[in-house]
Amino acid sequence: MRPADAVWRTPTFRQLDARLDTLVGGRTATQLEGLRLRTVGDLLHLVPRKYFSGTELSDLSTLEPDEEVAVLAEVRTVRAHNLPSAGQHTGRKPRLEVVVTDRRGYLTLTFFGTPHLIRYWQNDLTPGARGIFAGKVRIFNQTLQLAHPDFVILGDDGSVVGGAARNEDMAKITGSALVPIYPQTGKLRTWTIGSCIGLALDAVAGRADPLPEVIRAEAEVVEQGEAFRAVHRPDDRHRAEQGLERLRFDEAFALQLTMARRRADAATHGSTPRPRRPGGLLEAFDARLPFVLTAGQVEIGELLFSEIARTVPMQRLLQGEVGSGKTLVALRAMLAVVDAGGQAALLAPTEVLATQHRHTITRMLGDLAEAGTLGAAEHATGVVLLTGSLGAARRREALAQVASGAAGLVVGTHALLSEDVAFADLGLVVVDEQHRFGVEQRAALGAKASARPHVLVMTATPIPRSVAMTVFGDLETSTLRELPAGRADVSTVVVDVRRQPTWVDRAWDRVREEVAAGRQAYVVCARISSTKDKVKDAASGSSEVLGDDFAPEDAPPAAAVEDLYAELSTGALSGVAVEMLHGQLPSEEKDAVMGRFAAGETDVLVATTVIEVGVDVPNATVMVICDADRFGISQLHQLRGRIGRGGHTGVCLLLTQAEPGTPARERLAAVAGTRDGFALAEVDLEQRREGDVLGSSQSGRRSSLRLLRVLDDGDLIAHARDLAARCVADPDLADDPGLSDIVTDVERRAAGDWLERT
Repeated sequence: MRPADAVWRTPTFRQLDARLDTLVGGRTATQLEGLRLRTVGDLLHLVPRKYFSGTELSDLSTLEPDEEVAVLAEVRTVRAHNLPSAGQHTGRKPRLEVVVTDRRGYLTLTFFGTPHLIRYWQNDLTPGARGIFAGKVRIFNQTLQLAHPDFVILGDDGSVVGGAARNEDMAKITGSALVPIYPQTGKLRTWTIGSCIGLALDAVAGRADPLPEVIRAEAEVVEQGEAFRAVHRPDDRHRAEQGLERLRFDEAFALQLTMARRRADAATHGSTPRPRRPGGLLEAFDARLPFVLTAGQVEIGELLFSEIARTVPMQRLLQGEVGSGKTLVALRAMLAVVDAGGQAALLAPTEVLATQHRHTITRMLGDLAEAGTLGAAEHATGVVLLTGSLGAARRREALAQVASGAAGLVVGTHALLSEDVAFADLGLVVVDEQHRFGVEQRAALGAKASARPHVLVMTATPIPRSVAMTVFGDLETSTLRELPAGRADVSTVVVDVRRQPTWVDRAWDRVREEVAAGRQAYVVCARISSTKDKVKDAASGSSEVLGDDFAPEDAPPAAAVEDLYAELSTGALSGVAVEMLHGQLPSEEKDAVMGRFAAGETDVLVATTVIEVGVDVPNATVMVICDADRFGISQLHQLRGRIGRGGHTGVCLLLTQAEPGTPARERLAAVAGTRDGFALAEVDLEQRREGDVLGSSQSGRRSSLRLLRVLDDGDLIAHARDLAARCVADPDLADDPGLSDIVTDVERRAAGDWLERT
């Protein structure tokens, strides 16, 4: 998205924001868009995936089939096939076969063409010649080969001394001491990309650095133009790393400066203070609690009460271990707001979760949630559920209660963002499972209040500090680690269904045993059916994320809910009350199925990941996750958190066909080895890119972090955060044009990402 009203205050950003078609032409610009490159700045921030020197042969042992490669190698042998003598015809197509080497291994190059072309290539590709060869790796006769690769031949000094004229782009970028190799797409080769980057470097040459000199000095980074040239035309590896350091700092600083300005902006907006009132709804609720709050719940609760009592809006992230009681902490803050005359809204990502939240809240409140009825308790309030699937009459009734203020607590999905939803006095917004929402979505809900509402964001995905600084930099963070008393232990076992097929039968026996003892069980599948892999919750607008994202291309289909439900209910679990739940069922049916399971009327629930978060059935003690290797670490940890929520020990069985020693089995071993979600989050982050772990919406950018690795760059992120805070506090820098453009760029991309997703 490129809003027409984006206004740049510096010539540098105007140039960086220039469309690529004005620089490289429409056809090439279209090809570059396959790499998500749309502007000059996008192109200059495309970092080479590797460099090689004109004196260093490539390691051919690292080549993989179907990979687009560019290698520096030495010609070993050249052999022409079916090449006729003058005036002769062989009837077969002439072929040139060239074997190149890195002096350890070999790679075959194959060329087809007319006799004239074959002799031309023979003249360039003589034994002992060194060249750069680019193409797609194929397997032929069990040997790796490149068919018709682009190539140039290099002299002793690294200059181009041979090769086809059409490879002139290749020659342009081999003039550097190090040759950059870029990611490729379709017919757009690394040489063409390098040539386009050369044009971009010329376009920004001489432009002033948007980063003030005082910040560059503090960060100890080179000037921006120098960094671009060092990355794309490096003299040596040290210079290339200097350029990369500047670009990494730019990414960290841009995010932190944007977050710092958001925090500063929030502090300038007035918020209606909601001080805790004695003798009200909160006090009545606390008096009924059948258990004692944990020390963490008390401490964070007091912090929330103090923050919502201020005239500055609260902006806080509450993260916690699965089952640590975050919802209870949030509910107590919501009740305090209702006591103070306001309303609180809880935004959930799916209808199942929103419905479960409403059920949990009304169950915990009892007659305190029945305002307007004869049996309501003193200080009672109304609790309303607002989702996209409500019928017209029920929706009108819900909207009226929200608008009048009769509903103090409003629970809903994305439907709460609809234009026709009006609050009487919205005082607190609670966003559950923040990784399913973008920054702009919670801002849209906050805009429904006359004064800026307080905001509490919750996530059950434990987040390392470096990630929190990057992803939730506009929020203060609180963490719940202590589990409430009475939570049972849960053991986790990896079941290799290929080597231990009898263990699968034992898994179903274990389910029957738990049911016979009065307990309940979940069976989780990665698919709905053979034709439904991912579903859209039309009512809430969000997608149900299923687990086939980790499946290898040649993996057999994962077990499907519909198929396994039919198989179990008539086979291994016949005679047991089994029901099925997935995101494509009608909303009323989903609610009814979940209601029966929560009430204990259903023994076994065969489901997709729709039960991943928010589902609280203390009587559930066993979970069987089929094709567990299709899920990520955090998702497996979330799923496992649905059992052991009562006083009975639980067991989670991870069924897999993944081979021992593979990354998939390593993930499962990590989950089986600990219930510490924070430790698992670190492992997850080490194995996968941040954007893939957290979701692009959470990064607040159009795409995942490009250069930063939050586990490796935690110190850099912290330093950038400190510098950003100083910039916002310094009157001389607060309105600096370059800094303003940096923030404009981040905010514009974030807004574009949100608009595209919604």
